[in-house]
Amino acid sequence: MAETEILLQVQDLKMWFPITQGIVVQHHTGDIKAVDGLSFFIRQGETLGLVGESGCGKSTTGRAILQLYRPTGGDVYFQGQNLTKLKGEPLRLMRRQMQMIFQDPYASLNPRMTVGDIVGEPLEVHNVARGRELRERVMDLLEDVGLNRYFVNRYPHEFSGGQRQRIGVARALAVGPKFIVCDEPISALDVSIQAQIINLLEEMQQKYHLTYLFIAHDLSVVRHISDRVAVMYLGKIVELATRDQLYFDGRHPYTKALLSAVPIPDPAVEEKRQRIILTGDVPSPANPPKGCHFHTRCPVKITGTCDVTDPEFKDIGNLHWVACHRVS
Repeated sequence: MAETEILLQVQDLKMWFPITQGIVVQHHTGDIKAVDGLSFFIRQGETLGLVGESGCGKSTTGRAILQLYRPTGGDVYFQGQNLTKLKGEPLRLMRRQMQMIFQDPYASLNPRMTVGDIVGEPLEVHNVARGRELRERVMDLLEDVGLNRYFVNRYPHEFSGGQRQRIGVARALAVGPKFIVCDEPISALDVSIQAQIINLLEEMQQKYHLTYLFIAHDLSVVRHISDRVAVMYLGKIVELATRDQLYFDGRHPYTKALLSAVPIPDPAVEEKRQRIILTGDVPSPANPPKGCHFHTRCPVKITGTCDVTDPEFKDIGNLHWVACHRVS
């Protein structure tokens, strides 16, 4: 498969959660628009970073792509197949190609199961291996992620956070997927351990020719691991570009504000640069503002335009996509 071939295509993805009132008879009174019309693609072998503030819909996007949440609208094409149209056995078979590494290594591992059972469960579910073959496969996976192969009989509480996340990586790799959603896999770990997990993910990507959607809010980490970066705000992608385009020529006001908050390890440069401080709070996804979702906090908004018309998400050249009335 060519490196430039598109593995995943997302078109106008929506994930709305209904708001209801009443106990006996429930009335639909509105929706929480967690994901509100996302469109992007991920090429085979690349890492797309997805960044934004907490609550902007990043994790929901990852789960909706994998059909852990069934989307309210839109389409998700994986290797040409529309996942939103699949159900039952066809969807179960497709899940072997798509896996997820969860954010919390403490909550995502069953405390009543041994490491061998946790990592081996996907192999059993998908009828990949049984018996001795399964045990050998699990032990090899543990070695792959930097753990002792004889840890198979231990329980999650016997491991540190970093080791637990390595177990989570091994579980995701077990059935040989092509695409993995990394849902903030290092945010719950000590800084000293974060780099080890990032390096592990890069090693596994090279070894198994993986494609990642890497969700995070740490821009410096995303810059290190990603080929392209999408910036998300209140359920929408406001900018999507290559790593260098975004970090050296970010065009959207929200992107500029995020980048200005990233510390630079050079006192002379840090002292001279200007921080962009956003005022106000993020609006509720249950009642997003009209027009551009960012206009309530934007320092360069155009009154009468930004607060009325939703900007088009358009390519301004070299596959650099921006949704802003100020950018042409």
